[in-house]
Amino acid sequence: MLPLVALVGRPNVGKSTLFNALTRSRDALVHDQPGVTRDRHYGVCRPEGQRPFMVVDTGGIAGEGEGLAGATTRQARAAAEEADLVLFVVDGREGPSALDDEILAWLRKAARPTMLIVNKTDGLDVQAAISEFVRYGISEVHATSSAHRQGIDTLIERVLGKLPEEGAAEALDNDPNRIRVAFIGRPNVGKSTLVNRLLGEERMIASDVPGTTRDSVAIDMERDGRLYRLIDTAGLRRKSKVEEAVEKFSIVKTLQAIEQCQVAVVMLDAGEGVTDQDASVLGYALDAGRALVVAVNKWDGQTDYQRQQAEALLIRKLSFVEWAEAVRISAKHGSGLRELFAAIHRAHASATHEFGTSEATKAMEIAYESNPPPVVRGHVAKLRFCHPAGTNPPTFVVHGTRLRTLSDSYKRYLENFFRKRFKLVGTPVKFVFKEGTNPYEGKKNVLTERQIAKKKRLIRHVKRRGK
Repeated sequence: MLPLVALVGRPNVGKSTLFNALTRSRDALVHDQPGVTRDRHYGVCRPEGQRPFMVVDTGGIAGEGEGLAGATTRQARAAAEEADLVLFVVDGREGPSALDDEILAWLRKAARPTMLIVNKTDGLDVQAAISEFVRYGISEVHATSSAHRQGIDTLIERVLGKLPEEGAAEALDNDPNRIRVAFIGRPNVGKSTLVNRLLGEERMIASDVPGTTRDSVAIDMERDGRLYRLIDTAGLRRKSKVEEAVEKFSIVKTLQAIEQCQVAVVMLDAGEGVTDQDASVLGYALDAGRALVVAVNKWDGQTDYQRQQAEALLIRKLSFVEWAEAVRISAKHGSGLRELFAAIHRAHASATHEFGTSEATKAMEIAYESNPPPVVRGHVAKLRFCHPAGTNPPTFVVHGTRLRTLSDSYKRYLENFFRKRFKLVGTPVKFVFKEGTNPYEGKKNVLTERQIAKKKRLIRHVKRRGK
C-alpha cells in the first residue's frame, strides 16, 4: 500500500503538467484550455533510490455545485479527503484569486495535511511570487515550474518527508492474470455509467452531455475472484466533427487504450441502433486485432417493437464481425452484467489461447483436404505446414508454394474453419502466408577443369556416334 498525494486547485494552474512531471509520464491530458481534466487520474511517482508514492490528478475546482463543474469539484474533493497529503497548486503568475481563497477555506475544514505549490514561476522573482501567498498561512510553500521541471526534485524530497511509511492507495499492477478491458464507443452511449455501475461508486463523471470523458482512465477491480483493469475512454466522433485540439488528444488516448487492452467492449445505444460511426469504432478495434464484445446499452428502455428492429439492425450491420458476441445490457440499472462478463471471459480465453504446431498443421490439412484452393493458371497452391506465431489475436503462419494465388475468399474460409474447429469466440484470427524459396535460385554451377574436359569428351563421342 502506497501513500497518496492529491493535486488540488482551480482550473488551469498546471496540475496535470505537475502530475506528468512527478510520474515522469504523459498519462494526463495537458492543454491550455481550462477544465480539460475532469476525472481522477492516478499514477505512481518513483524517485530514484527512494520509496514510491501515488499521485492523483484532479479537475479544477470552479466553485459551481451543478452540472459538469459540480461533478468535477466532487471528484477533486473526494481525492483530497482520501489523500495522505494535499498539494494545493496555485498560479504564481496570476497571484491569489477569490477561487483560491474558497479552496483554501474548504481544505482547512477538511483538516488534511497541505503543502502550497506556487506553479509557473519560471522567469519570475520566486520570492516575490511566494510572498503574494503569505496571507494563506501555510508553512510548507514550494515554488515550481512543472512545464520546465524546475523545483520538481526538491518538491519530491519535501513530499517524502511529510508522507507516512504506509498509505491506503494501491498502485496499478502488471499482473498477467488481470484482464484488461477497454470500453469504447461513440459519445454518450453510457461507458462511464457502466464503469461506475461495475465499481459500485461514482468513480467516473457520467453526464448526458456528450464528450464528458476526455481522458482514458484505468481502474483495477476484482469481481467474483477474478482481477480486471477497466479502462474508460473518451467517445469517438467522426473526423469531420472533431475540431477542438483537446478532442483530438482524447482520440489519441482512446486509440492507445485500445492497443493496450485485451478485450474491447464496443458500446452501442439501443435507441439509435448501429450507426456508421459505430462501425468505424469497431474498425479501430479490428485494426488493433483486439478481442471484441458488443454491448447494446439502454436495452431496458425499449419497447418490444424497438427491440425487434434493433435485433434486425444488429444482424444486418454487424455481419462483418458476426464472430463477436452481442450482449444486451442496462448500465444504469445493472441488468445483463453477468452475461457481459461471461462474454468477456470467452473472448479473452479465445484471444490468449496458446496453440501447438501439430494441432495447427492438422487443422490446416483437414481444411485443405475438405476444400482445396482453386486452380489458377494451371497451378494449385500447396499448403505444407502451419505453426502458431502469437496470441491476442491468435496468429498462424502458413508455409507452402504458390500462396500468392490464394484468393481472399479462401483465406476467409481458413479463418472460419480454424475459428469453428478451435471454438474461438469474440476474437479475430490472423494468417500470415510464407512461400518457400528455391535455395538454388540465382546461383550458377561453375564446372571444374576436370568436369569441362569430361564434357568435351562426351560431346566428341556423341558426334562420332552420329556419323
